[in-house]
Amino acid sequence: MSTDAMTNPQPRDELAGKLKRTELQHATSSIPGREIVQVLTEIPAGVESGWHQHPGEEVGYIGAGTVRMEIDGESPRTLNAGDPFLIPPRTPHNALDLGPETGRMLSTYIVEVGEPIATFTRP
Repeated sequence: MSTDAMTNPQPRDELAGKLKRTELQHATSSIPGREIVQVLTEIPAGVESGWHQHPGEEVGYIGAGTVRMEIDGESPRTLNAGDPFLIPPRTPHNALDLGPETGRMLSTYIVEVGEPIATFTRP
């Protein structure tokens, strides 16, 4: 974990109350007003993240499992282990693990400083 992560309070992450999320890195970006946060998310079979958004880009990779990714304005995609994904800033999206195993996603967020990493957009 970076020094920034140890000395600065962490922004809220609404997904952390629903899914297992492990922050791996948190550092200041070279882009003014942005920070980089890397998170490992585990989604049990049959569970969905819920529609949410991030205050910046999400660059991700499916490490295990099969995940149906729904991104506002796009057709749903089925992603398997080894598949990458990119979600634009403030774009509502939802991930559903299709099973049978727990899905694992590695996501790197390039987000606005001080904003919540994730906020729900729909009930």
